[in-house]
Amino acid sequence: MSDPFFFGYGSLVNRRTHSFPEAFPARIRGWRRAWRHSRSHGRTFLTAIPDPGAEIDGLVACVPRGDWAALDQREAGYQRHAVPGPELVHSTARDLAAQIYAIPAESFTDTVHPIRLSYLDVVIQGYLIEFGEAGALEFIDTTDGWNTPILDDRAAPTYARHQRLTPSERSFVDEQLRRLAATVIRG
Repeated sequence: MSDPFFFGYGSLVNRRTHSFPEAFPARIRGWRRAWRHSRSHGRTFLTAIPDPGAEIDGLVACVPRGDWAALDQREAGYQRHAVPGPELVHSTARDLAAQIYAIPAESFTDTVHPIRLSYLDVVIQGYLIEFGEAGALEFIDTTDGWNTPILDDRAAPTYARHQRLTPSERSFVDEQLRRLAATVIRG
């Protein structure tokens, strides 16, 4: 039996945040991304939401020996969902299916928690590296919930897997937040 795969659409797109060597760009049908406030964690998370008419880019990666324990721990608060092979578009000749992590709808709350900029930086950096500026723009334009305030925690990052951005990456993120007219709260 071959090793299973996951489809990452947020921080897992940034290879600097994990050690899954067999990973490559992919597209998934039937899901969209959204920022959602979590009742159980008191934070805002990027999540995938089923949507038959949507498609999103991300990174598909092998989970060696099917050892999901560490990844499940990293993605605590999310649940894994099977993605049938036809919904996964990739450039390999392999026939594979994947799992996608999504926050359960019952965990959502209307209480607004800001998006941590250190988390957003990691996500956008991953898209810039994997898909270039066009792919990072597509990520922004196909993700719901940008009316959520952004907490600028760059000086003291609160996201555990934060990464240092290059000046051009930082400039790109800042320009997109201006374009979105995002409310940025200084941390």
